[in-house]
Order: sequence, then C-alpha cells, then structure tokens
Amino acid sequence: MKVGLSAIITPREWSFAQTVQEAKSAGYESLEVVLADEGDLTMDTPPAQLEKYAAIAADEGMELASVAALVREAPKDLMTSDDAVRAASIDTMRRCLDATAAMGVDTMLLTLGALSDDLYYHEAYANALQALQRLAPHAEAVQVNIAVEYVWNKFLLSPMEFARFCDEVGSRRVGLFFDTGNMTVFGYPQHWVRICGAHLMKVHFKDFKRQGYQWMPLLEGDVNFPAVMAELRTIGYDGPLLSEVAPSIASLEDTADAIRRIIEM
Repeated sequence: MKVGLSAIITPREWSFAQTVQEAKSAGYESLEVVLADEGDLTMDTPPAQLEKYAAIAADEGMELASVAALVREAPKDLMTSDDAVRAASIDTMRRCLDATAAMGVDTMLLTLGALSDDLYYHEAYANALQALQRLAPHAEAVQVNIAVEYVWNKFLLSPMEFARFCDEVGSRRVGLFFDTGNMTVFGYPQHWVRICGAHLMKVHFKDFKRQGYQWMPLLEGDVNFPAVMAELRTIGYDGPLLSEVAPSIASLEDTADAIRRIIEM
C-alpha cells in the first residue's frame, strides 16, 4: 500500500505543480487531485494540458490515485427528482470522467447529492440508481471507476445498503470510496470493508472522536485501524491510503508518518 494525500485538504492557492512537490516533500507517494470550477484542473482544461499535468506528477514519481469531482457551478445532483437537473448532472459527470481519463487516472470520486425535507429517501434512491446506471456505460468506455463516497448526506447509511445499491447498479466500474472517518460517527469502518469489499475502490484516511464529535489526528480518534487494515488485507486491497486529515489538525508530515505506522499494523 502507498502513503497518499488528497488535495481536497491542501491550500486552494497551490498550483498543480506545487501540490505535487509539497506532497512529495512531506513524504507522500500517491495523490488525489481535485477537479474544480477554477484553477489548473477544471472540466474545461484541454485534454492535452491535463496530460501535461499528469506528466508533471510522473516526473516527480507521484502516482495520481484519483480525481475528486468537486465542481460546484455545473449541476451535480444525481439524487434530485428534477429530471432536467439530474440529466444535466449526468452530463457534468461524463465530462468529469473524460477529464479523469485524459489524465490517465483510474478512479473518480463522486458524491451523489443530499436528502431534504421534500426529497424522500426511496425517491432519492431510485434517482441515484438510475443516474449511475446511465453513467456506467460511459465509465466503462473511458475505463474510469466511479467511486461513491458516503459523506454524511443521510443516504446509504449502512454497509449492507451500500453493497445492495452497488449490486443494483450492476457495473464493475461503480463502487465505494471508503472513508474511515465518515463511517465512525454511525458505525464501525471495518464493517464497511468486509461487507462492501467487492465494491471497494479507493480509501480515504481520517480519524474521528465520537466523544466531543471532532476530527482528530490519525491514531488519536476512535477508528480501529488494526481492524481496518486486517479487513483491507483480507479483500486484497493494495492501493493508496489517501489522507484527508486537514493540516489544521495535523501537519502533512505527521500524517504521512502516521499512515506509515498504520501500514505496518
């Protein structure tokens, strides 16, 4: 497994090249980059330029593990019952998949949307299922995984439900972006690995303390990392372990060191 970093938590003012350099300097081997509305990486960045950014990472010996589709200005709600917005959101995700493929990255992180007072759970489930079934052929064509992350959006709350949802999508290109911290609020992250193991694609590392309800440095919260690592090894996961620990919680260097200790568990 590789020590990884998500650019979700790095300063927005860093350029792509600086992000790669800072990650390498802090001890990381793998990087999740962010596709946003502004900056070096957007849906409008030409494929040739995206290839150049990928080459910058390769020249530094930095693996590009995944692309987080964090665009805000284009529609991006796959759970909505507004058919027009959902169709536009599917188009947005196709463009994000194309950008991911242009960089030679095998996985795109996706969040589906959120429930509301007016959007009922069973309707959101049907909408998201239909949207991903429509997106899956494009993901298969460009050979990019769609990894859906549970992000406290009141949806797909248990590992059994998440596994069922992936089964119903019915594509090997749609699965789980596993985040240790996000699962700790309501359950036990190692359960998600065992139950959703066939669908697990990439891993975010965070730690969370239930008492006080706060994010913590790795190994200082309630995540049972030895159990998580045992389950990851059981399913044969050998990919990056991507830190999403904000620098305000622990330095990039300290988190990289913590991941190395966790890998040895």
